[in-house]
Amino acid sequence: MKIIITVIYLLILSVSVFAEGDKIITLESLEESIKQVQTNADWLWTLIAAFMVFFMQLGFAMVESGFTRSKNALNIIMKNLLDFAAGSIGFWAVGFAIMFGATSTGFFGTEGFFLSNWDMQDNWTLAFWIFQVVFCATAATIVSGAIAERANFKFYILFSFIMSMLIYPVFGSWAWGSLFHGNGWLEKLGFIDFAGSTVVHSIGGWASLAAAIIIGPRIGKYGDKGQIRVIPGHNIPLAALGVFILWFGWYGFNVGSETAADSALPLIAVNTTLAPAAAVLSAMTVTYFRYKKFDIGMSLNGALAGLVGITAGCANVTPFYSIIIGIVAGILVVYSVIFFDKIKVDDPVGAISVHGVNGAWGTLAAGLFNYNFETHTLEPVIISQIIGILAAFIWAFGSTYVVVKILNIFIKFRVTEEEEIMGLDFFEHGANAYPEFQKSLIR
Repeated sequence: MKIIITVIYLLILSVSVFAEGDKIITLESLEESIKQVQTNADWLWTLIAAFMVFFMQLGFAMVESGFTRSKNALNIIMKNLLDFAAGSIGFWAVGFAIMFGATSTGFFGTEGFFLSNWDMQDNWTLAFWIFQVVFCATAATIVSGAIAERANFKFYILFSFIMSMLIYPVFGSWAWGSLFHGNGWLEKLGFIDFAGSTVVHSIGGWASLAAAIIIGPRIGKYGDKGQIRVIPGHNIPLAALGVFILWFGWYGFNVGSETAADSALPLIAVNTTLAPAAAVLSAMTVTYFRYKKFDIGMSLNGALAGLVGITAGCANVTPFYSIIIGIVAGILVVYSVIFFDKIKVDDPVGAISVHGVNGAWGTLAAGLFNYNFETHTLEPVIISQIIGILAAFIWAFGSTYVVVKILNIFIKFRVTEEEEIMGLDFFEHGANAYPEFQKSLIR
């Protein structure tokens, strides 16, 4: 059979031109057609992956809603809806240009505003924009969970615009600018962040930390003597549904970041499976030994922590190291949540711990376990990773702190005590998520 195939191949090569109907096909044109098929496959996979990442917006909405009280469920759905709606417009108008436009400084792009760099003869710009805008929306929606149940909706809309137009794109230009027309200073140092442990998740996590510190804890979260009071979520099965949706969408997030239908995809998919699986087990084990219970909330957040942790290195670590990354991520998320509770930073969904802390860990791990698949050796990258982690914290925390403080002068960041007690659904949206079951006064 191999001989027959070889003979046929040689016959084709021996004929430089052959006819097909009225169309003359040369070997050069055949090669060009094959390249076009590959290009179309790359574009199609990139778009499918983008749609999967968009589906993660529903996952975030379900997680945040399930982990918080029923009196704020509609408000949370609205915030997640506005993250994508406002974020898409902001990223189209300004954010995409800042993140991926040509730059002479390496700090931010200066061309392509309102998608003006779209060449109608090359629609890759549009495919790339679609893939990037869903990442931008992900970074923005992380903040929503950390300030849930007490943030003014009008304030949040404005902040979401600014997050999508400025805070997220500036750091993105430092690390990912060369993916399009940019050339960021951080990527020149050899910084590794394949799918966004830091670019997306730590930026969202550290912005969440700044916002949570400024807005303060929910009423009743901490007692007069500093005791921590648990405020249980109203629907853990809903939160679990959100986590599974996010896990599914993460295959688009990580595997799609290859932006090509090629042989690198299986490794990325395997790593994106093993790390969260290991993180679930480690988070569950730690909480069992600490509380003698198999905690569902921490286990769910363990899955998300593992996903965040593997995002930076999913294309350059082996499956074995992805498990190590996941184990550490699951342990980190548990003790990080405990730490922030002790210092009275109220984060209802654990967004700071899942995205900020484990985004930093994942970025460091991508360097620690950087594997050369040609020589089969570890080639650790440390300095550039640490620089990127610190730069992300300083920029995201600092810029968010300044933006929130300025906006708070014009629109109050936090709702009134009465509005918080009664629930944001009633005061902000004039409706209840569960009208048949909710009373007029909700504790």
